[in-house]
Amino acid sequence: MYKVGDTIRCVVTGFKEYGIFVAASDDYNGLIHISEISNSFVHNVSDYAEVGEVIYAKIIEVDNKIKHLKLSIKNINYKVDGKEMEESNKNGFLPLKEHLNIWINEKLREINNDK
Repeated sequence: MYKVGDTIRCVVTGFKEYGIFVAASDDYNGLIHISEISNSFVHNVSDYAEVGEVIYAKIIEVDNKIKHLKLSIKNINYKVDGKEMEESNKNGFLPLKEHLNIWINEKLREINNDK
């Protein structure tokens, strides 16, 4: 029934500091781990949804034996339709990583010129 890579509609049932719990159809439950919520730092998982809210999530693992899904809302419009977000929203910390060495070298030159 469910397979990895599918995007499903689910209902938020609760929160723990490590993730968002959801209910899917056919008695399946799921967890969106804090690491699968955003590319940015997540301060509080409950900032991303409310109990009873319908959201969309992408399946990253299925356990049919216990009817459990591991899910992700990274890089999808999880509150609208579950479709992939634009590329510019997927980068997360990548722009910082790409510029870090440039900024470090600029700062070192600045420090050396002040001496």
